[in-house]
Amino acid sequence: MKILNGQHFIDFRSFFNAKLEKCFVVPANTFDNVKGSFPIGFMIWNTAIKMKFDLVKSDIFDKSGNYIGEKYFSSYTDSLYINDWIKPFRASKTENNIIGKFPFKGNDFQNQNLIAIVHPNMVYNKEAGQFLINSNNLIQASIYYAIRKCIEATWLNDRDQFLFPNDGWQNDLEFQNDCLAYTLFKNNIQSKYGTNHWIPFSEYEVGSREKFESDFMIKFIQGKLKPDMVQEDLFGKKETSNRTTALEFSIEAQDVFYAGRELWKYYHKQPNCNVNASLYDIREFFQCRNNLGKMHNKSDDEIYMKLITNLRHKLKQLETKIEPKVYKYGFLK
Repeated sequence: MKILNGQHFIDFRSFFNAKLEKCFVVPANTFDNVKGSFPIGFMIWNTAIKMKFDLVKSDIFDKSGNYIGEKYFSSYTDSLYINDWIKPFRASKTENNIIGKFPFKGNDFQNQNLIAIVHPNMVYNKEAGQFLINSNNLIQASIYYAIRKCIEATWLNDRDQFLFPNDGWQNDLEFQNDCLAYTLFKNNIQSKYGTNHWIPFSEYEVGSREKFESDFMIKFIQGKLKPDMVQEDLFGKKETSNRTTALEFSIEAQDVFYAGRELWKYYHKQPNCNVNASLYDIREFFQCRNNLGKMHNKSDDEIYMKLITNLRHKLKQLETKIEPKVYKYGFLK
């Protein structure tokens, strides 16, 4: 289906001018020796009618051949994809306070599992370009990450493309802050690679026995970050200003913070805890790893399992709140 909407097939769509009369899709694993979870499409083109493909309503059949509905597939041109939107916001290696990064890996659901926010010192998806995160682009980075993660990937949406949004998101502070809250409790930061700047609480809130190495995130949330870079303008050097007011979070985001705080508090009661632990570190501490180095899905600690389950439940509720605005602002169609 990428020939209809994928970025790498823009030239093909420009060259191949014919009318797409009919189309239906089936799961890829309908076919022998195909294990992927994506749609395979069958299309009937009328080459006697010269026109560029724009939109088609496709029939959907399940693995057993049962008709289960309809789905639209649209064509897009260059610069209309989400990575074209986010790239101008990225920080450079020379800027201060780089707190994380994620790879530019595709614009579709196919690459959803490869999108992860990690420590800037971690080697991750090195074949892809890296988006460096600091205080100046944390909100945009959180929006990008949250909208790519909040909707479950299925075989049917696997080839759907995330797009360059309209401007509506810019004035929706609740949406921006929802995305930040989601990202704070859904990233893959690991403190073993360096200072963890992603702790969204103060030492007092979680009962830490020592001071955190970084208070970046709590100051960002409270609007107390000092200017972190200097730029040249017509009148000489001028400091950039950070937000000076505290962020206001929705009820759903507050519920996520509360659930996360309870988890952090329980972790900091452990006698051998890492004071600067990230959420990933906390999960690793309780769930441990098997002989192959893979983290277990569960822990024998019943209190931890109750706390992490509650956090995941609250994140699901926040996902449900964010999802409609993914479409409202044109990140998906």
